[in-house]
Amino acid sequence: MSFNTFVLDSATNEFDAPTIIKAQGIVKNFHQAGEEVKVLQSIDFSLAKQESVAITGASGAGKSTLLHILATLMEPSSGKIQIGSVEVDYHNKAELERLRRKNLGIVFQFHYLLEDFSVLENVLLPLRIKSFYGSPLVLKSARARAKELLVYLGLGHRLNFYPKDLSGGEKQRVAMARALIHEPDILFADEPTGNLDEENGEKLQQLLFRLQKDLGLSLAVVTHDINFALECDRSLSMKAGRWESF
Repeated sequence: MSFNTFVLDSATNEFDAPTIIKAQGIVKNFHQAGEEVKVLQSIDFSLAKQESVAITGASGAGKSTLLHILATLMEPSSGKIQIGSVEVDYHNKAELERLRRKNLGIVFQFHYLLEDFSVLENVLLPLRIKSFYGSPLVLKSARARAKELLVYLGLGHRLNFYPKDLSGGEKQRVAMARALIHEPDILFADEPTGNLDEENGEKLQQLLFRLQKDLGLSLAVVTHDINFALECDRSLSMKAGRWESF
């Protein structure tokens, strides 16, 4: 399978190395009611090209915090992260935006679709926010890719529907298409099946693995579902902000 593609920028591809993410000594502390809460304690993490890694553990273990840091949505208190050949500089907003725009996609437990936008408009929203449309030709190409993604995800008949008209599973699939519209190298998924029933959760899980294979993605997923975790290439367990086992 191949999708129509369009060039996001002309920078050289820094994602040719086998290891696509490397995190070292990640610490994250929060301050609540005058006290310091240690959420992550000296975490190391790596993700290889086209590898799938599950992060498991009890609620409050620090899983989602780590995923958000890896996805550059949150700055660690200390430690460093390298994505491709680039060491993440959280003070360089332009470089952060470039990484997110070019290389990173994220799916949350909640779909966060805009109710006043159609399915197709929601999928195109990241490009719209980033002022990507530079010409009618680029817009046409982007719309074609969005439609192809939605057809691939079984939503070709829902292009002009609105979120209120969709099931929970359909909303999550729209969120997946939105995360993939800019052709990222890495997909982060934070409890993507958490709000779905068992049947729809299983369908979404298998769809994620099919997407990973067909698009050559690296996948990092936070999940409580042990069966989901066991289907990944590796599964890591977190407890109280530390790795419990490798």
